[in-house]
Amino acid sequence: MHPVLHSDLDLARRLEGTEVAGNTEFVEARARVDPEAAAEWTEVAGARALFDGPESPCTQVFGLGVFDPVEETHLERIEAFYRERGSATFLEVCSLAPPSLHGMLADRGYRPIELSHVMVRPLDKAIPESDAAGDAGITIRPAEPDEAAAWAYLSAEGWSDEAPQYLDFIRDLGRVNAARRDTICFYAEASGQPIATGALCIGEGVALLAGASTIPRARRRGAQTALLAARLHVARDRGCDLAMVVTEPGSRSQRNAERNGFQVAYGRTKWHRPLSGDESHVP
Repeated sequence: MHPVLHSDLDLARRLEGTEVAGNTEFVEARARVDPEAAAEWTEVAGARALFDGPESPCTQVFGLGVFDPVEETHLERIEAFYRERGSATFLEVCSLAPPSLHGMLADRGYRPIELSHVMVRPLDKAIPESDAAGDAGITIRPAEPDEAAAWAYLSAEGWSDEAPQYLDFIRDLGRVNAARRDTICFYAEASGQPIATGALCIGEGVALLAGASTIPRARRRGAQTALLAARLHVARDRGCDLAMVVTEPGSRSQRNAERNGFQVAYGRTKWHRPLSGDESHVP
């Protein structure tokens, strides 16, 4: 049995802080490898407004309302930051943020477009061997630096039937991930052939698990279970005491995380405010 973590603002600040740091590093890596993309970020009310291009799913705000109080002037600064770059405004808001923030967003013309669960698992106890077993024939290894593009293409193949609108972005991840300082990319292989991907981002004692993708023909063979367990072991060996993952509520990813000791810490709502006159731009 894993100890039950209490969902409170202190825990949310640790987890949101890890998400903020990881996405900031992504934007900074993008700026290094592709200066013409004009990727950048700014801090407002303790949150980070990240810009990776108007169509990028990474162009959004993390941590709003968790670290510092939010006033109308803060939202005006955030909206101006994105408006100047030709982008709509997207905010990821933790359910533990003050309720008044949600009313403020509604009054300014935002609408909720997506829900997610932030899930967490302590790493101060031994990871059961059953977590690390995976299916017979599945092996896990880190991707080599020169495999960044191949890793990204395999990851995109895993999303080809569920989110085809993001394929170009996912394929472009390779060269950006190769320039990141905080992320380890992993392959799951069957008979020596890569069939699934996963990534691990480490910051401030918290391991953020992301990049989960399995090619359609290789699903339900235990690849993601094995990838998850391998990343937990690496995270613990590197001094992390918590691991986190963000899932769609009720999804296969959430069920897999629950089977591996994760619990829901809190929910998040993505809010969207379009550019003036552009009500249709919702990635």
